Amino acid sequence: MSWYESRLGQGARFGDSPAPFLLFPEVYAALDPGHAVAAWDESTGELIGVCFVHPRATHVAVGIVATAPEAQGRGVARAMLEPVIEAAKARGLPLRLVSSLMNLDSFSLYSRLGFVAHTIYQDLTLTVPASGLAGAAPVEARRVRRVTEVAEAVRLAAFEREWQGIEREQDYVFFLRNEIGAWRVWMLEDASGALEGFIVASHHPSCVMLGPGVARDEAVAAALLWSALDAMRGLSPVFLVPNAAAQLVRTCYGWGARNLELHAAQTLGPVAAASGIAFPTFLPETG
Repeated sequence: MSWYESRLGQGARFGDSPAPFLLFPEVYAALDPGHAVAAWDESTGELIGVCFVHPRATHVAVGIVATAPEAQGRGVARAMLEPVIEAAKARGLPLRLVSSLMNLDSFSLYSRLGFVAHTIYQDLTLTVPASGLAGAAPVEARRVRRVTEVAEAVRLAAFEREWQGIEREQDYVFFLRNEIGAWRVWMLEDASGALEGFIVASHHPSCVMLGPGVARDEAVAAALLWSALDAMRGLSPVFLVPNAAAQLVRTCYGWGARNLELHAAQTLGPVAAASGIAFPTFLPETG
């Protein structure tokens, strides 16, 4: 957050208290206990950096990489990432992350380490009116329903693997159990009951955001977004939409969304063959 304030003068958008961000380590500790790298200052013993790591069957995801303001420029982030890279290589798995295109310092660090950007996302936000989204709902929205059964995690994971080439069933079990945080999961099925897409929504006040999610096309993606957003009345969620999904982006603009930032999906190692529309998220960054 200090980077955004010192470089862009935008630190205020993250608030002035660290309390809301305690949700992040709480979620990570529950989802991937013991999978984090930390850095301490040898002279003071103070914690100066942390890197959250999410090992999955098909890949290893790097979540938040944060260093203390006084430690920036000392190579702390690189030092934390190097053992993560070696561990992924030892397992023969690619490393995946989503990084800010506004924070060129972190983007450059990942590039120097060998990560290659392959997908650009537009960070969008809108304040959902108390009366709901204006205008007509997408036609496909009538087939969107909320799912709460933990057993559905298998279907969600299989669908994501088919369309995005990654596997993370444990994440969907975590969301559907809904024990830490405040999650809702939405899915869209065709007339025969076959899954066409899904999206997760975090309603926790510390992170009002959509994602992760996958849709087979822009029409399904629009229906899922509409349904999840309309259930967030009075809130101002953030959601990431692929820049290449031009019609979907324009549809979101029509609902009142505006751009907040840009992010890029980067991979160190083979990029999984992917199709459809993917929605990344900042909590948890496991994709």
